[in-house]
Amino acid sequence: MSQPTFPQIAPPLTREGSLNEIIASIAMEELSLSHILNAEGEKLQYVLGTLPGLDEAAALEEVIQVNQSVQDTLSGIVEQQMVLSAKLSAALSAPIAPGPTGPAGATGPLIYAQQ
Repeated sequence: MSQPTFPQIAPPLTREGSLNEIIASIAMEELSLSHILNAEGEKLQYVLGTLPGLDEAAALEEVIQVNQSVQDTLSGIVEQQMVLSAKLSAALSAPIAPGPTGPAGATGPLIYAQQ
């Protein structure tokens, strides 16, 4: 079994750049969740027959099945939202610089090149 490989990033990311990338990825996940919520809303509209151009609504049993499906999906979205909220909180509270730079050490001996 082989190990995964990751492409080299050029130029290398800084700590601040990495935090920005994390925040951007959280925003992309939030956008994805909003698309899923919209699709679930359209699913309910379809089954209830409230979309323009539909002839009739679904039977009661079908509505109940779709409602359960939507509930399950919303439950998963709420869980994912809690994880994303924790990630965002951690990213926003992370220090950009790990700490102050310490004092400079002693200077070593000078080495002159021979001519």
